[in-house]
Amino acid sequence: MPRIYLDNAATSHPKPESVYAAVDYYNRSLGAAAGRGGYRTAVEVDAVLRTCRKRAASLLGAESPERVAFAFNATDALNMALHGLLETGDHVVTTAAEHNSVLRPLGGLVDRRGIELSVVPVDAAGRVDPAAVRDALRHNTRLVVVQHASNVTGCVQPIEDIGSDAHQAGALVLVDAAQTAGHLAIDLADWPVDLLACAGHKGLLGPLGTGLLYVRPGLEDQLNGLRQGGTGSFSEQDRQPETMPDRLEAGNPNAPGLFGLEAGLEWLEERGVETIAAAEASLVERLLAGLEPLENISLVGPGPDSPRVGVVSLVSSAASQLQASAHGMTGAATRTANQSVSVAAAAEEAATNVNTVAAAAEELGASVQEIGRQVSGSSSLAQAAVGEAAQTAAHVRALSAAVAKIGDVVTMITTIAGQTNLLALNATIEAARA
Repeated sequence: MPRIYLDNAATSHPKPESVYAAVDYYNRSLGAAAGRGGYRTAVEVDAVLRTCRKRAASLLGAESPERVAFAFNATDALNMALHGLLETGDHVVTTAAEHNSVLRPLGGLVDRRGIELSVVPVDAAGRVDPAAVRDALRHNTRLVVVQHASNVTGCVQPIEDIGSDAHQAGALVLVDAAQTAGHLAIDLADWPVDLLACAGHKGLLGPLGTGLLYVRPGLEDQLNGLRQGGTGSFSEQDRQPETMPDRLEAGNPNAPGLFGLEAGLEWLEERGVETIAAAEASLVERLLAGLEPLENISLVGPGPDSPRVGVVSLVSSAASQLQASAHGMTGAATRTANQSVSVAAAAEEAATNVNTVAAAAEELGASVQEIGRQVSGSSSLAQAAVGEAAQTAAHVRALSAAVAKIGDVVTMITTIAGQTNLLALNATIEAARA
């Protein structure tokens, strides 16, 4: 089953076959840089890029091809305009519906250059009230920036009314036509617009990496280029050329992308933007009619009778319920994860305690071993003491035996002495008798 592609607001797909063929032809057969050589293939590349610029100017209703500078996308073109034009103290009016390709550069200029910014609201369909823009204008308003159509709601803004009010107040007008170039007819000759940026890879059917910036005649003198470098022109000068489009283009252009863009522009010319716009309007009407009866679908943006492009946004209540369930599951998963983290922390603490106990046990074991060594040494000393004590006891026993023998001798001597005394006494008695 062939794929159904619904993201053309981001980039168009599929492209016409002629676009693929043109890119392939450049890459395989030419491969030369534009404006950098006089050989045949380089001249052919330069000629195709000139034709691309001419077709773009014709499609937009520009005064001449030189009023159109090549960019790498709509974001690049918008940055070229905003950073190239605005200075400290300038006041800018824009809308809440703008793309970040407008809001972020303006926010950066507020921070870095000190410009002043007013953002006007939009209604529920995404439409800007021209009166709100008019009320936001000041004496120092330099620029009004507004999208031609929203990439979210598809709402087409009242450019002519907004531009007229801005010009009456002396302000310039920059239009972001990323969602309308190639989808709706644009005639810059009749529009109160000074700058217009658009992508080459959306409604113009070119490859990614292509974009355009239109600059009203005479305004280039107020527009500083963001890049300086080679242009293939005025090579003897060490300053960027002042003329359009070289003033804003530096370095090799995206030749393969511009080959594809030229083929896309030719395809649009052959069919007519008005014809394409009518076909898209019919498809949008059919889509809205099919979605409207669905109870779980809410449409965002203008109805089929209001100016709009082929961008349709919707909200599904079933999807919202699923999203709420997903949020609930996410919350539960977060809580479980937090509990897991707590358990892991407790386990880590327990592991630390175990390691502490193990270290204490190891230290105790070392102490026990030391005590064992000391006890072993003490045991040896005790054994030696016991041996000495045994020897002493033996000596004592021997001495006791000797003493006992001496006692026997003394007893014997005493007995002999007693007997001797008795004999002496007897002798004395007998002598007395005599």
